[in-house]
Amino acid sequence: MRGTPIVSKLLGIPPQALFGQLLIGLINGSFYALLSLGLSVIFGLLNIINFAHGAQYMMGAFVAYFLLQYAGLGYWWALLIAPLLMAAIGMALERTTLNRLYHLDHLYGLLLTFGFALVIQGVFRHEFGSSGLPYPIPPQLSGGQNLGFMFLPNYRAWVIVFSVGVCLGTWFVIERTKLGAYLRAATENPALVRAFGINVPRMITLTYGFGAGLAALAGVLAAPIYQVNPLMGADLIIVVFAVVVIGGMGSIMGSVITGFALGVIEGLTKVFYPEASNTVIFVIMAIVLLIRPTGLFGRSP
Repeated sequence: MRGTPIVSKLLGIPPQALFGQLLIGLINGSFYALLSLGLSVIFGLLNIINFAHGAQYMMGAFVAYFLLQYAGLGYWWALLIAPLLMAAIGMALERTTLNRLYHLDHLYGLLLTFGFALVIQGVFRHEFGSSGLPYPIPPQLSGGQNLGFMFLPNYRAWVIVFSVGVCLGTWFVIERTKLGAYLRAATENPALVRAFGINVPRMITLTYGFGAGLAALAGVLAAPIYQVNPLMGADLIIVVFAVVVIGGMGSIMGSVITGFALGVIEGLTKVFYPEASNTVIFVIMAIVLLIRPTGLFGRSP
């Protein structure tokens, strides 16, 4: 690309470093978007602040690791089995504990899920330590493409494209289909939805399971990049909550757009001002809350 050396010269930054950080930003943005999407689905439809989301993300990565080590099932099977398994565990969690808190303040759900997260992370840390366990990239996605101005690993490109597809598919189902209309109506007027013969508690349970499955899906995608670590969810969940707040609590498309955008901003900050790369998202969150407390895409109460 002829323009790349000119831009690089003007900014005083090697093009490989610039585009490399952009790629890292898009990768991080993919996980921010997927995780914040699951949080937004659960909060927007169930009004639960699910602090166990990071633990569910970590457990998804561990399920992929267990399937490979003990069952001989590789990445593609894990991509299917881990979300389904975590969705089932999430539904059991919702039916046995969370459904007792729907008539209480949001704080109670947050405290309960935070307690679950601490217990789950503690158990996994006790059993597997805090060092990462390697998980191989599937052979079909190994290698990369030389684009001239940078080297693009195939697996990272797959993660970005797949995450965009999942996010857009989820938005379409919730916002543009009859099922999504039933889900939204069940949270706003459950008595009316019951009058149509729809089992509202079952719908709520399936919704929570779907959000937990999204977290596990992100965990499987992250395993070959970040390795499998009991603390991988704890390191990420605070940033993801900031993404949700900036995008607007309960806004599906807001979470997706904000997740990718903040990942890119974070990556570029590492190029231009590395010292601020760990705090730039929280600075943006503070500014957004001061200007628009409902978030960029949130609806006013």
